[in-house]
Amino acid sequence: MREPWEAVAGARVFDLAQPMSTGMPQSPNHPPFRMLLERRHGDVVRADGGSAANEIIVTGGHVGTHVDALAHVSHAGLLHGGREAAALQSHRGLSALGIDAFVPYVGRGVLLDVAAVHGVATLPAGYEVTPEDLDRAAAGLDIGPGEAVLVGTGWSRRWPEPEVFTGQSHGAPGPGVAAGRWLADLNPRLVGAETIAFEHVAPGRGHATLPVHRLLLVEEGINIVETMRLDELLDSGVREFLLVVNPLPVVGASGSPVRPLAVAR
Repeated sequence: MREPWEAVAGARVFDLAQPMSTGMPQSPNHPPFRMLLERRHGDVVRADGGSAANEIIVTGGHVGTHVDALAHVSHAGLLHGGREAAALQSHRGLSALGIDAFVPYVGRGVLLDVAAVHGVATLPAGYEVTPEDLDRAAAGLDIGPGEAVLVGTGWSRRWPEPEVFTGQSHGAPGPGVAAGRWLADLNPRLVGAETIAFEHVAPGRGHATLPVHRLLLVEEGINIVETMRLDELLDSGVREFLLVVNPLPVVGASGSPVRPLAVAR
């Protein structure tokens, strides 16, 4: 029997997280990320000549590459499982269904490259991913329940353009409700994509409504990973891999930054 570390020896590791920096693209619905070097080298010098730097980080739970907890979205006042949101929330956070309840995922991941289906590196802004797109992207893959499914649109390539990436004016590519149902029917442990919202965002609509979030988080209890950096993985042609998703266990939070890793031969 091979040891776990032997099984991945020599494998290629893809970092699927966007770099976090002040001013990075993010949804206007969430507090921004800020990092300040609070103490600089030389501010305090120890008797032996040593010095240290440290920072203050202020961030929302849904900025950068992050995981949505099941408690992130409610509908008609109810969270997943019909639980009343008002009864679970306080100034200290959420007493159930928060990101601290997320069990770290280490398992098979599959990448459905919808951009490649259309022969492009990046889908156009505002494009709605359909079940037909997903059928074509999944050709030859056997996706089992409890696995992770990532949807590739190539939108990672627009990260250096904050006004474009956020999709507030021209929209962003993502699954519509029918594609969301296609994904939910697979019974995955989690789904992920490159855009700020795991949704079809039509031009000029912004994040006014998030029906796929309601479907996945509230109705089906499926976690969402957003703002993933998938361009390198898409370029590699890798379609299945070992995926590691382990967000910060912030007690009571509705989401958390994460640095997903894909390990492939």
